[in-house]
Amino acid sequence: MTVMTAARTPLTPADPPRPGLRERKKTKTREAIRTAAYSLIEEQGYEATTVEQIAERAEVSPSTVFRYFPTKEDIVLTDEYDQPLLAELTARPADEPWLDSVRYVMRRAIGLAMAEQPDVTLLRARLMLEVPAVRSRMTESLSETGRLLAEAIAVRTGLDADGLEVRVHTMSLMGGLLEVSKYWAERGHRDDFADLVDRALDVFEHGLPTATSRGGGPRT
Repeated sequence: MTVMTAARTPLTPADPPRPGLRERKKTKTREAIRTAAYSLIEEQGYEATTVEQIAERAEVSPSTVFRYFPTKEDIVLTDEYDQPLLAELTARPADEPWLDSVRYVMRRAIGLAMAEQPDVTLLRARLMLEVPAVRSRMTESLSETGRLLAEAIAVRTGLDADGLEVRVHTMSLMGGLLEVSKYWAERGHRDDFADLVDRALDVFEHGLPTATSRGGGPRT
């Protein structure tokens, strides 16, 4: 999902059909643009990095960059993994509680991301915290990811994907995961990200904890 960088390894249990040559070339170009952008941002910062510089390093034209990514923020935030993650959610056992399915898939995604793309995962979380344009674009993109998630919920529950209850639940979940990413970055990525996601899902499942349950005693 967009608020969480999944790794290259597909999460779906069955191997998907091998894409055609044209699609493989598109994927290679997208990855080259992203890799160029990440390396330039690490070297000189987000604001100093231009689309022209990204294009030059990726060995494509600026118009090609914009064909794949409408804005510079999209280069940082867009990935290929919403669909595999949602397919994995849909494939979980029908009698498994919904939030247990979410926990399972998120833990898998986080484990793979931190194993295969730790630097990118950390950079994206940091940029969401530090760069208002990236944060704003992320907020905009949540609606699309939320729509896909609502469809997965509809398949699991039989509820209307466009129904009020599903929409409220979906966007609350997406907003919660965004706050987890910000919280993680604010604290210098010291915490275990998967544990923070579990804590967020505990709030959805059980409501707010008491003041004493998180330590420090009751507030006065």
